[in-house]
Parts: sequence; structure tokens; C-alpha cells
Amino acid sequence: MNQRFYLLKIQLVGIEPEIWRRFVVPASITLDRLHDVIQIVMGWTDSHLHEFTIGKKRYTEYPESKEDGLVCGRYRLGDLIKLKGRVFHYLYDFGDDWTHELVLEESRYFDPDLGTELACIDGERACPPEDVGGVPGFFEFCKILKDPTHEAHDGYMEWSGGDYDSERFDVSGVNWELMKYLRWSRDRYQRWG
Repeated sequence: MNQRFYLLKIQLVGIEPEIWRRFVVPASITLDRLHDVIQIVMGWTDSHLHEFTIGKKRYTEYPESKEDGLVCGRYRLGDLIKLKGRVFHYLYDFGDDWTHELVLEESRYFDPDLGTELACIDGERACPPEDVGGVPGFFEFCKILKDPTHEAHDGYMEWSGGDYDSERFDVSGVNWELMKYLRWSRDRYQRWG
């Protein structure tokens, strides 16, 4: 691997204790693929719109005009973010308004044992469920799950799959999903059509 790698830390804004991940991507990753990686490392399901804000510019998947932002698939992270310590933002789900802060912790990350282009190094706490109602809804959701006597407890347990644990984070499971993503998104000899 001769390319340059970035070590990024991402955390959800407005949540205490923090929900965060530390992960590695190639500096040459496009923003649309960075979106895919963030979905995997955080635990989202890619069910909503998103945008990156870098400086004063916004990057999104399907802008209808320049005022709506720039097409994220046309830009590489390493062309936009270069300096260690640089902060930028990722917004997921314009309804729930999940704002994530990303920090470039290392701009020339090297780990001889890494052996892959994408890896999650560490993290804490589970991603909130989709459509839970943003930060206030998530706090209410967690409060109700901790109270088996609450009238909404059983419904929330069923809605969340029955085993939601806000403290759980499985770095091995995330890396397995990143490996599958790399395999499925690799370049092919022929296009579909």
C-alpha cells in the first residue's frame, strides 16, 4: 500500500457520554465513499440524506443547485482536508439532525499491521436507532429502555430489535462490514451495461 492514509475521529454532537469512532481511510477517498464508511463505522443504515460541511462549502449526493451544495462524489477528502487537527462536519438525516464532528488526527497514518484500506481502530457506545427523534428522542428512548415499568418500554424494545444496549460497540463486527464493503465496491473489468 503506497498511498497516504488518514486517521479520523468522528463523534456525534450533543450526546454525553460520547458516541465516537476512530477509523482509517485512504486520503484519496471520495466524499460519497466516505459517507458509506461513516454509515458502517457509526452503525447507521443509509436510510436518509446526508451532507458534509467543509469550511463554508456543503457537499451532498444530489444537489439540485449550487446553493444546495456540491456533488460529493466529485471530491476527494485529501484535496479538501490536509492539515492534522482540521475539523469538518457530517450531517445525517435532516429530520433527526444527527450532526457528526470529524477531526483529522493523523494525515500520514501508518500501521504496518493494518493490511487494508479501511479499518475501524476503536470506538465507544452504540449508534442511536434510526428515526428515534434526534438527540432528545434518543435520551428519552434510553430512559424508557432502562425502566421496564414504563408503559412504552415493551414497544421500544420490540421497535429496537429487542436487544439494544447503548453501551455496546463491536469493533470486530464493524471491520467485518468494512471488509465486505471493500469487496463489493471494488473496481470491475466490465460495467453493468
